[in-house]
Amino acid sequence: MGDWWYRNVVEPGKLPLLLALLSFVGSFLVTRTVTRLIRAGKGPFRNIRSGGVHVHHVVPGIFLMLVGGFWAVATGRHGAGPLYAAVIFGTGAGLVLDEFALILHLDDVYWTEQGRKSVEVVMLTAALVVLVLTGFTPFGVNDLTTVERQNRALLALNIGVNCAFALIALFKGKLRMALIGMVIPFVALIGAVRLARPGSAWARRFYRNRHRARARAGLRAFHHDRRWARPRRRFQDWIGGFSPDPKPLPEADAPERRPPPR
Repeated sequence: MGDWWYRNVVEPGKLPLLLALLSFVGSFLVTRTVTRLIRAGKGPFRNIRSGGVHVHHVVPGIFLMLVGGFWAVATGRHGAGPLYAAVIFGTGAGLVLDEFALILHLDDVYWTEQGRKSVEVVMLTAALVVLVLTGFTPFGVNDLTTVERQNRALLALNIGVNCAFALIALFKGKLRMALIGMVIPFVALIGAVRLARPGSAWARRFYRNRHRARARAGLRAFHHDRRWARPRRRFQDWIGGFSPDPKPLPEADAPERRPPPR
């Protein structure tokens, strides 16, 4: 076991990445647990306020990411410094991405339908890091031999083609396939050759006068969402703590209500 650990984790230099992943997932789970307790009015936890302003945990998360990132750059790759920096960075990343929806919408949508985007981004980020740890390298070049890696033209062509497929999949409204396709070859290719999702930039540009393609894209998206929307929502509810009948927040922790502008 020790030989496997050294050969697959320590020697390739993946230990900081592994620590960052563990701290990232742990930070997210602890944060979700604390916020669920605050929402239910249980335990000693309360929202942090300063001068009547609710301080979201994305604020200390950004601070930790800055400390961990700059520390990693300053210490290089030797010693214990990168390990501590990885833990600090992963913890901050978990705090920040847990409120990804707040950053995206610039509004406190943590427990709303839009807040599910935070759970999706956290799960996707963790999945990508796991893929990198298990042997996949970015841009899908992990299957090249040592001789092929020395051929810079072939390496650049591989990266360029894979990135092009990922961009096409992104324009077709398939964000997950585009991101995963940057790590696993051929995933982005599948997203690039299939029909675009309705409302995507690709559909608005190329399906404008193609009524049959637009109808097929809408029907395929409808069947896909009907098949996977309910299991995905249940999984998000289980991880994120979403519920159809949330308990109202205590008056001291409820967000401030401002009168509408006249």
